[in-house]
Amino acid sequence: MAKMVILNRDGVISHVQEEDIITVDGWDPISGSIEAISRLKKAGYLVTMASKHTGIARGYYSEQALQQMHEKMRRMLSIRGASIDGIFYCPHGPEANCICRKPKPGLLFQIARQFDIDLTQTPMVGDSISDVGAARMANARPVLVRTGNGEYTIQHFPEALDVPVHNDLAHFVRETLRNK
Repeated sequence: MAKMVILNRDGVISHVQEEDIITVDGWDPISGSIEAISRLKKAGYLVTMASKHTGIARGYYSEQALQQMHEKMRRMLSIRGASIDGIFYCPHGPEANCICRKPKPGLLFQIARQFDIDLTQTPMVGDSISDVGAARMANARPVLVRTGNGEYTIQHFPEALDVPVHNDLAHFVRETLRNK
């Protein structure tokens, strides 16, 4: 069975923007995150992304703009000879009460079905308590990074105290590949 890492986008791969208002030009990867994904891919991992984009439901940006941001990320990865295997996202606001909005596990279940992976062996790297909750509800392995909202999550949510913490995605990848 293939090894996979599931990543949240904002706060793990890219900087978090105020109020989830993001433009293609404003989409900015965290230093080392694109290279970290490339290292995972070169080591034989599948890499997917599971994120929520409330800004679509709130009318801050369109799904077309979101796709343009993802295309920008794909181009950055391509320059390094890498790609992302799947992008899964929830465009709904909290009032929709859908199964795909983290902390519910719907996106992770979609990924597991599509790629036939064992979530119990799969880290879900995030920066928020909703990432931790989704990973736990899906029986995946929650991991936090200090970037984005990670430091806030670590300091304010006791339920995250037993979750492994890394400084950023690059640090998580270094440790993961070292312990492979």
